[in-house]
Amino acid sequence: MKTEVLYLLICLGVVTALTRKQEALEQNRRKVALPTLQKKQPPTREEQEEYEDEEELSDQCPEPNGYFPDVEQCDKYYDCRDGKPIDKLCPDGLVFNDFSPQHEKCDLPFGIDCTKRPKLQKPQPSPHCPRMHGYFAHEDPRICNTFYYCVEGKFNMITCPDGLVFSEKTGICNWPDEAQKKGCGSRELFNFTCPKVDESVAATHPRYPDTEDCQYFYVCVNGEIPRRSGCKLGQAFDERTGKCDWARKIPECKDWYKGQLTDEELDALENPPPKPKHSGGHSRRKGAKPPA
Repeated sequence: MKTEVLYLLICLGVVTALTRKQEALEQNRRKVALPTLQKKQPPTREEQEEYEDEEELSDQCPEPNGYFPDVEQCDKYYDCRDGKPIDKLCPDGLVFNDFSPQHEKCDLPFGIDCTKRPKLQKPQPSPHCPRMHGYFAHEDPRICNTFYYCVEGKFNMITCPDGLVFSEKTGICNWPDEAQKKGCGSRELFNFTCPKVDESVAATHPRYPDTEDCQYFYVCVNGEIPRRSGCKLGQAFDERTGKCDWARKIPECKDWYKGQLTDEELDALENPPPKPKHSGGHSRRKGAKPPA
């Protein structure tokens, strides 16, 4: 009898030990499985597209309202209202001026930095106009002082003042050395080279006559870079004084305007009639009294 009782107690102890061991194993399994159950599931396709749309929206509309440039295309911008963008394009030839989100302004590309967004819309060319709007150089690269101003694809040809050339960088007429247009430098245009002088003379930007035209002369900037300039109508450059004077007072140029202007016209230029004095009305000076 004692033997049977002892055997029964041993069996109960083994079962209890096994049960405790199983419970411990189950708890460990649950601890390992818990992080797996809590791990975030990958987003669905719809969630991913929605996330991409939100990310794109933030690039197009940094603020809920305003006008903002496209990050790649200089003539494209976005009109943002309550965070929703509307794609817009400037007229062909103009680019978006992003100086202020509060202003919707397309402008000529001169002076607007498009280096970080260099793309542009497809050109809409017409005769003499590579794009519908803008200032464009003459098709013949040898013609330096003529350019086209285009509006809505219609051109107007413009000629620079004497001595200047069209600058494609600035869209205006400029000195040849500043325009830096190939084939349109001072030496190519004027066939003139500044004489060698010492530094003290060079610092005065010396002037030299145009041997083919009494009305014009050359200014040698720093004694090296020639710029062609001119006197007003009726005058000529006096090499002795380095200034402009009436042509009839300069012996070598006294007959320069014959065939262009009559003596009466030259007289009128040299001796213009006095401007009429202002008369009538009350003085606005403080304290002035009207005439009795």
